[in-house]
Amino acid sequence: MPELPEVEIVKQSLSKKIIFKKIQKIIIKNGNLRFKIAENFVRILKNSKIKKISRFSKYLIIFLDNNYYCIIHLGMSGTLHIVNKRKKNLLTNLSFYHSPNLPKKHNHVHIFFDKFKIIYNDPRRFGFIRLIENKNKLDKFFSNYGPEPFDKAFNIPYFKKKLNNKSKNIKNYLIDQKFVSGIGNIYASEILFYSKINPLKKSGKLSLKDFKKLIFFSQKVLKNAIRKGGSTIQNFKSSYGELGSFQKYFKVYDREGKKCLKKRCEGIVKKKVISNRSSFYCNICQKI
Repeated sequence: MPELPEVEIVKQSLSKKIIFKKIQKIIIKNGNLRFKIAENFVRILKNSKIKKISRFSKYLIIFLDNNYYCIIHLGMSGTLHIVNKRKKNLLTNLSFYHSPNLPKKHNHVHIFFDKFKIIYNDPRRFGFIRLIENKNKLDKFFSNYGPEPFDKAFNIPYFKKKLNNKSKNIKNYLIDQKFVSGIGNIYASEILFYSKINPLKKSGKLSLKDFKKLIFFSQKVLKNAIRKGGSTIQNFKSSYGELGSFQKYFKVYDREGKKCLKKRCEGIVKKKVISNRSSFYCNICQKI
């Protein structure tokens, strides 16, 4: 699933293309996504202009000039593509899972502008596109989410207050969107490696120094990932595409059995399934 850096890259790419552009037409091939597309979706979007594109956590938020908001979540396999009308073979993939030949049968939504269109493709249909009709409802939609790692609220007092389940391991806290928004399985493993904290370490055993490291490296790892264009995955296994490049800098994620990349460390990267998700860590750098 795309995490904060990947969605940020999609946001930046879309912003260059569609800000202040008018939506001319919408075609829905299959509205049965994770949540069914609203019946008024076409009516609300048609002839509206894009004022702004924002991102919160793993969500894209498109601000329309009719005061509606269009939220896009890519789910597990959702991808966005820009297709130039004059050069129909020119297709730009703005997504986490990079494949130039996605089956057209999964092109569920087409949004047309003057000289191009955006296609939402989603084989698994775990993503969704949803309309929110005002700012209050938008705030309510995100009310149960924790702060992003870049927020000032993501600080030591926050850690002391929110890490109230002392038996819960830190890995599960980092991927809990109610605790912190935008971090998923990939970046949680990388953040914990840089912090020298074992993913199984109980929150009750964390020190003040651990809190400081987690805050610092959450921000640093995500910023570096954004600079590198995110982590692009070609399919659902362990092969990588060419869109983003941060996957080339993974220290532990998807490196089971390989030598730790830290200088003078003789450790081996281990894999541990925690809450049905794979976690990767160095058996020496990240001792409990």
